[in-house]
Amino acid sequence: MDFYYDAILIPSDGRVPTLVSLGASRTPDGRGVIPHPEQYMDWVPDNLGARVWMYLRVESLEGMNLKFAKPYIIFYPVLSKDGQAFPVNKNVQEMKGTASRHEGAWRGNLIIAKYDISKGPTGPTPFPSMINASMADFPLIKNYLITHAPPMVPQQRR
Repeated sequence: MDFYYDAILIPSDGRVPTLVSLGASRTPDGRGVIPHPEQYMDWVPDNLGARVWMYLRVESLEGMNLKFAKPYIIFYPVLSKDGQAFPVNKNVQEMKGTASRHEGAWRGNLIIAKYDISKGPTGPTPFPSMINASMADFPLIKNYLITHAPPMVPQQRR
């Protein structure tokens, strides 16, 4: 790994969310950066890298007039070792309380990174502009997870 960033891990098994060191490496052409959230995702195949996860950008919350100057990236698993669905994320389920539904739930371990739009254009991905997150970012991410369903995930992604 060429770089490391502090990121928030929200485990699916109900363990307390915590800061982890998210590794990232340079792309083969040397101009980009690819993070490795798969190192914190359970039940994903080894050695497939970015094919086992997807991400979404969190640039604002409902009711905000402006976007975050330092938005977030939520990495989530999409390809399991056995082809089965990932377990419902108990932390997010608990956050949602009675509003939680099993179908359409956030699944698997979630890794939350942060990036800085003032570092210049991010291109097709925000990865080159990643910065350290902290647990002080957790309440904003919690708000997002409570008010948003996960993106639709393809059944099998190869």
